[in-house]
Formats: sequence, structure tokens, C-alpha cells
Amino acid sequence: MKTLLLTMLLFLPGLAMAQNTTESEFKVYGACGMCKERIENAAALDGVTSANWSQETRMLTLSYDANQVDLDEVHESIAEAGHDTEKVRADDDVYENLPACCHYDRKAEEDNGGGSRSSN
Repeated sequence: MKTLLLTMLLFLPGLAMAQNTTESEFKVYGACGMCKERIENAAALDGVTSANWSQETRMLTLSYDANQVDLDEVHESIAEAGHDTEKVRADDDVYENLPACCHYDRKAEEDNGGGSRSSN
């Protein structure tokens, strides 16, 4: 009986977490491998279980607990790191301080429906 109870206590929390997992995908602008690392780190807020940014498609795929994570906060965090998202534009000063290899064409991004300016 104790073994069954212990097994349930270990198994049920994992099951509950799996039930809250949501996946979302959105555009994040960047240019290189350094951008990938910066974007994924900025997206790794509490409750995010995985963040994977594709340099080719400029899409960020997130797995997260919807009860813990507000996607707007993820967009803001990425913009604070210097990368525009489809919802939030990074401050110009932060963007300009990125390494040269990380500068993407913001004019083209604006023409393709880039996000609003970050409030930071």
C-alpha cells in the first residue's frame, strides 16, 4: 500500500504539469547563432519548459505552463534583450548595442508588420 501511495505521489504532479503544457509559435527577428542563444534565454521565463528559435524561419516555438506564463511578458523579455517580436519592438538603443552580426534589417521587418514599440 505504501508503494502504491508513493508511486501516486510521484506520478500525479508530473501528470498535472503535462496537462497545463501549451505550445505557441511567433515571429522573432534576429540574424545569427548569437541571436538564437539570446532569444531563447530571454524567453526562458519561469513556467517555460522549452524555447527554440529558428534562424531560417525566424519563428520561436515555446512550450509552457499556461497557468504560469503570460505570452505578452515573453514578448517584452525578448524585446528587452534587443530583438523585435511580432508584437513588441525593441528599444532602438538596445538594438543598436547588439553585436554587428546580430543586426537584422529593421526596415524590412517594419514593412512586414513588425510589432509596436516596447514600453521600456
